[in-house]
Amino acid sequence: MKGTMIVLGEIGGHEAAALVEDGKLQDLLIDGDQPRPGTIYRALADRPVKGQGGMFLKTPDGAGFIRKIKGLGAGKPLLVQVTGYAEQGKAIPMTDRWLYKSRFAIATPGAPGINISRSIREDEDRIMLREISSAFEDRLRGCGLILRSQAAGTNEDEISQDIERVLGAVHAVLEDDGKTSEKLIEGPGPSELAWRDWPAAEHADIPFEELLTDALEDGVSLPGGGHVYVEATRALVAVDVNTGRDTSQAAGLKANLAVARDLPRLLRIKGLGGQIVIDTAPLAKIDRPAIGAALRAAFRKDTVETTLVGWTPLGHFELQRKRDRVSILEISL
Repeated sequence: MKGTMIVLGEIGGHEAAALVEDGKLQDLLIDGDQPRPGTIYRALADRPVKGQGGMFLKTPDGAGFIRKIKGLGAGKPLLVQVTGYAEQGKAIPMTDRWLYKSRFAIATPGAPGINISRSIREDEDRIMLREISSAFEDRLRGCGLILRSQAAGTNEDEISQDIERVLGAVHAVLEDDGKTSEKLIEGPGPSELAWRDWPAAEHADIPFEELLTDALEDGVSLPGGGHVYVEATRALVAVDVNTGRDTSQAAGLKANLAVARDLPRLLRIKGLGGQIVIDTAPLAKIDRPAIGAALRAAFRKDTVETTLVGWTPLGHFELQRKRDRVSILEISL
C-alpha cells in the first residue's frame, strides 16, 4: 500500500478519518460526544473563578471556562470558541479570541491585516495570493485574513470562493445581536478536518480495523527489538521505553531516539494529550541533549500544540500537549 491515502468511515458508530502513508497510520480523527473544537457560541458570563483568573460561562451544551474576567459581568453575552476537549468533570475550554479556518483561508476577527503563510516561498504564488486577497479588503471590516500554505498552486477561483465563504460565516456571527446562549457555528468533524488540514490524497476504501493496530495496542515494537508502551491514566499519559533483548551499550540511546521520532504520530493516532511523562530506557546524562533535540525536531513538524517542558530530577522527560481530539480509548469498538 504505497502513497498517501485518506480513509473515511466510522469507528464504533462515530465518524472517523484516517491519514495513511505507505500503509502506516499517520493520523486519526474521531468524532466524540463533547462539543467539537472550533465550535462558536454566544455564551453568557456566569461566575468568576478568581483563583484561576477566569470565568465560567453558560452555553447550550454545558459549562464553559474562559481565562478572562475583566469587563465581564454576570449574564453578559460574548462570542467564544471551543479550544479543545474538556477533561472528565471539567468545563469546556474556550477563548474569546476566536477565528474561522477553512482549507485556504483563516479569518481573524479583531486582528486586522492580510498575511500569507511564511511556508509559501515562491514569489509568483505570493504575488498571486496578494492580488486575490486585496480584492476583499473592503469586506474585511476589522477582520484579518491569513492565506494558508495549501493555497499555493491552487486555482484562483477556488481560493476566492473559499475566502468568500469564510468572510460570510464570520460576518454572520459578528452581526448577530442575540442575548441568549446559543451555538452559532458547529466545529468541523473528522471529514471536514481531513479536507481542511491534510494534504490532497486519494481516498481509499479500507476497513478501519486493518489500520488500528498501533492505535489500540499499548505496546509498539521498535527497530532493534525494543518496545514503547503508551498508556493513559487519569492524571497523565505515561510513555515507557524498553530496549527488549538488545543489551548492547548503545541500546538505550537507539530505543529512546526511535521513540522520540515516532512519539508525535503515536500520540496523534491514540488521540492523547494533557501531561505526558516519558520514562526513557537507560540513558547516560551526556546523551540527554540528543534525545531533547530529537523530540524538538519531531514535534516541530507536528500539528498539535505541544510544549516540551524538559527533564525531571528523576530522569523523566515531560511534555504538555493540547487536548484537541477524541482518544480512541474513549470509543467503544
